[in-house]
Amino acid sequence: MNLPNRLTVSRLALTVVFVAVTAVPWAYAFTIGLALFAVASITDWLDGKIARERNLVTAFGKLMDPLADKVLMAAAFVTLMGQSFAGSPPPLSTGQLIPGWLVIAILAREFLVTGLRLVAGSKGAVLAADKLGKQKTIWQIVTACYLLVYLATREQPLAFARPLFELPGLGFRYLHPLLLGITLATTLYSGFAYFWKNRQVVLTEM
Repeated sequence: MNLPNRLTVSRLALTVVFVAVTAVPWAYAFTIGLALFAVASITDWLDGKIARERNLVTAFGKLMDPLADKVLMAAAFVTLMGQSFAGSPPPLSTGQLIPGWLVIAILAREFLVTGLRLVAGSKGAVLAADKLGKQKTIWQIVTACYLLVYLATREQPLAFARPLFELPGLGFRYLHPLLLGITLATTLYSGFAYFWKNRQVVLTEM
């Protein structure tokens, strides 16, 4: 197994540890969870960069790299969906950091794209992630990191950063819905574009 593929597999392992750590209600759960998520996200950038620069692109990497991204992001959003605001939530909010319907929309997109890849794989084709998919992943990572930092500032090690979420015009009340909106829009648009680009795979199976 080459280095990029090892990084991809390590991202899956880090995701398991991330879920385990944030599931335990102890003092520094989200501080450590934030660090784990950040390291896992960096491996997403590194594996692709190394694979391209060293010509180590493989069929395994084309399939597993985007799949590992999906597993990481699904774990992060499901974890965050179970968390609530520290104070009173903004207007029109249910009190969850991420509403359930948004998580369902994101997961539905990821399952559908994975299904398309499986259909293509059954015909001997490997559909790699495209640029829109990478941009979608970047916005998902930014949103998840922002919310994990928000939760981590409730804990002692990062409590000093709490005032950043209360800045006039740039506080959590404004950035939170903005990031969720951008993440949802890029997720759905990239999914539609991916299906349209590979529509022949779907049409030939209908």
